[in-house]
Amino acid sequence: MSLREATLEIVKKLPEDVSAEDIMEKINFVNQVLEGLASSDSGRTISTAELLERIEKW
Repeated sequence: MSLREATLEIVKKLPEDVSAEDIMEKINFVNQVLEGLASSDSGRTISTAELLERIEKW
């Protein structure tokens, strides 16, 4: 699903009195999810152990 398609579906489901800020938050969230799925599909992932190691270095 493209960002455009996902955005249209999300906007259709929002209430009439939704704010522009809420719309932008939803679009940003959907975009991040789609980017994460694309990364996962292309094998760009790390293990939980590696993630925890990176967090400890912060």
